[in-house]
Amino acid sequence: MACEQRRRSSMVLNLTPLIDIVFLLLIFFMLTSRFIEEQQIPVDLPDARISGETRDDAFVQVTLTPDGRILVAGEEVPLEALEQRLRQALKTGGRRFVRLRGDEGARFGLGVQVIDAARNAGAASVDILTERP
Repeated sequence: MACEQRRRSSMVLNLTPLIDIVFLLLIFFMLTSRFIEEQQIPVDLPDARISGETRDDAFVQVTLTPDGRILVAGEEVPLEALEQRLRQALKTGGRRFVRLRGDEGARFGLGVQVIDAARNAGAASVDILTERP
């Protein structure tokens, strides 16, 4: 009886070419991708100390309610008419500043739209009012 010898082949998978291809693809995508910087809204952060008092009549106060209403000096204004209303309010009495009072439950996007409208209406600055902790 002839004994058959089984060939045991050791299957070794060479991963070197695969790793080379992965690194080449990684380098390719890193070099060809564009890095886009997000547009940011410039925000002037206030100091912690109290500065000189400002006249209350130098400001136009805008209030955001949790249900999405916008109030300019206590009067409800639709978002579409906000810029025009702010332009009128800033012209009367030599006002140059806008104070934004937003409820904690108000939408952030609505606040950004109000800031944009105030800038377009010609406000020198937009202050965001908060409560002290």
